[in-house]
Amino acid sequence: MIRVLVVEDSLTVRKHLVEALRGDPAFDVVGEAADGKEAVDLCARLRPDVVTCDMAMPVMDGVQVVEEIMAYCPTPILIVSASLNRRDLFNTFDALAAGAVDVLDKPGEETTPEDWAARFRSTVRLVSRIKVITHLHGRLRARGVPRTAARPAAEPPRVEPEHKPCDLVAIGASTGGPGAILSILSQLPPRFAVPILVVVHIGEPFGAPFADWLDSQVPFPVACARDRQPLPRPGEASVIIAPPERHLELRGSVLHLSPEPPRHFCRPSVDVLFESVAREMGPRAVACLLTGMGRDGAAGLLEVRLAGGTTVAQDEASCVVFGMPQAAISLGAAQHVLPLAEIAPFLVAVTSSGGPPARGEES
Repeated sequence: MIRVLVVEDSLTVRKHLVEALRGDPAFDVVGEAADGKEAVDLCARLRPDVVTCDMAMPVMDGVQVVEEIMAYCPTPILIVSASLNRRDLFNTFDALAAGAVDVLDKPGEETTPEDWAARFRSTVRLVSRIKVITHLHGRLRARGVPRTAARPAAEPPRVEPEHKPCDLVAIGASTGGPGAILSILSQLPPRFAVPILVVVHIGEPFGAPFADWLDSQVPFPVACARDRQPLPRPGEASVIIAPPERHLELRGSVLHLSPEPPRHFCRPSVDVLFESVAREMGPRAVACLLTGMGRDGAAGLLEVRLAGGTTVAQDEASCVVFGMPQAAISLGAAQHVLPLAEIAPFLVAVTSSGGPPARGEES
């Protein structure tokens, strides 16, 4: 049985969430909290398998709740949020970066209550299976370190100079991806001058604002891709993210958005991006497959490697979910298996210094 703590300040919404869970005997609602402090206290006392958490709450907001729980009582957290204003959406991504596992929008007019309840239960079930790790945001904040404290620029490792530098970076991620992508981008130097294409599995209404949130966090421009947008040339630092429900492909030197059917139940699909990068860029590309559930991106990463590109998979210890990188490693797609903290220095090395670093696990 999956033990759930429901955190929601609205009594009406909280009852709805509790009833949705109690409609399935696989769930046991062990506690309810109406404010952030109560949520943190109940989590420490009850030790639930999952916490569902609202963002806008009294006493402590959702970001503070996530920081405290992940610092002192690590528990899988599902953000359940309805607010679509810019500030609350940015707070949602702050919570994901602080260790929350996933986000789900509250029931709206576009779905029936029954359909939403089934989706809610399915998401809670998936989140409950994730083994989370301690995040130190809460402890650092208690010591007065601001949440937005700048990270130091990465120092590139030694490289093999005979390799040709890469002209494009492609990154794919799913569960745990927002925090992992922020970690990498915020460690890159401001003058990092190679275009970065990103596919991350986040649906509406959270997909498009993710680019705006990243843009506010890192030292170079971030935006959603536009159909038929020219690929920035090397020397023009930028991050371009696939919008929700559209595959992102590179054709020649132009980006294309496609409504083709999902791949591995995903649209956008990491495989679609990686395969196009392999086809168009070959040895001039580096592709990174980060944390995520399932196997999207594994076959595409192999295509990049077979085309002569450089390939990286995030290691198990630093992943929220090891599924996608593990699938790639099992295919022999990953030349390098690196902790999250080493990926940014690696990218600096292969794009500016002439080749892959000597460090890194070779498959």
